[in-house]
Amino acid sequence: MTNIIGEQKKSFITGNEAAAWASLVAGADVMFGYPITPQNEVMHYWTRLAPKYDRQFLQTEDEISAGFTVCGAVQAGKKAFTATAGPGNVLMQEPFGMAEAMRLPILSVIQQRGGPSSGTVIYSQQEVTLTCLGGNGEGHRIVYSTASHQEIYDYTIKGYNMAWKYRFPTFILGDGYQAKMREPLEMYNPEEKGIEMIKPYPLLGLDGKVGADRDPSHLCNIYSMEEELYDVVINFNKDFDEMAPNVIEYEENQCEDADIVIIAHGVVSRAADDAVKGLRAQGIKAGSFRPITLRPFPTQQLRDAIDKSNAKTILVAESAWGQLDRMIKYELYGYTTKIENLFKPGVGIVDHDIIDKIKSVI
Repeated sequence: MTNIIGEQKKSFITGNEAAAWASLVAGADVMFGYPITPQNEVMHYWTRLAPKYDRQFLQTEDEISAGFTVCGAVQAGKKAFTATAGPGNVLMQEPFGMAEAMRLPILSVIQQRGGPSSGTVIYSQQEVTLTCLGGNGEGHRIVYSTASHQEIYDYTIKGYNMAWKYRFPTFILGDGYQAKMREPLEMYNPEEKGIEMIKPYPLLGLDGKVGADRDPSHLCNIYSMEEELYDVVINFNKDFDEMAPNVIEYEENQCEDADIVIIAHGVVSRAADDAVKGLRAQGIKAGSFRPITLRPFPTQQLRDAIDKSNAKTILVAESAWGQLDRMIKYELYGYTTKIENLFKPGVGIVDHDIIDKIKSVI
């Protein structure tokens, strides 16, 4: 790959621009998309970069078409991606579900906005359930929840590799604040950091005769018999579970002696870390745990963090009405630790919100 970035450099850009640049240096060939706020600049910026680096773009007639054209492109051996938000994410669940069924290595950047329906165009964490478990399958997806522009850049690059290595659709779950605001990050070419980018390859039209020279591809998303689908889903789940230890990521902050553990993801985790500092300064032993991968979820790591702490209370903080909370309660089933919550759907959360909530419950 040509040295697109040059030497590693500090940049001051939006999260949407970071996603476009990361896709470029990761070797993405083509983007298919349809305008929707707050992801529009991923598309707009890609259209500025693509002609300079012999990449391609197609604006489709709607989000459903954008999702399906990505599915078609990866089958042809192209490293393809899309980006969407809110109602567009809802519409794309049909092609995302097909990508699950056919094990297609698509990548999508999701910049969450408030709902339900068109809601607001600004911010939320209300697309967690939709992105992780949308569609009529079992949620065999990889979902990274980013907290900064640097992570949008890093995990977009990593996301392409994970998609093509494990053949599960992969999502970079950001939000409207990350999409639009500017902050510094370090841009780099992956190879300069020793990251070997997995090259895309065609899934159809392969050389050789099926049954003699190679096995069939079996790219199928519909089955005539229940037993066929059962076998497929069981095998997908086996592959997903085997993959999980190699993909799961999380962050833990001062949980060792914590009396209360704050659980948050995405940009809210930044407020949680600041709240830990503020609470510790006031003599309250707080810690924080952040799942970076929401699918697959760092279940054992969360349990270990709770086990080694002195926590009698867990606080789940999120800009949604309990979408992360439901995941936490599922993953901690059997624990008797009290779980409190700070739910602010569609509204930002800062450190003082968390500090005030904790002081009200301890």
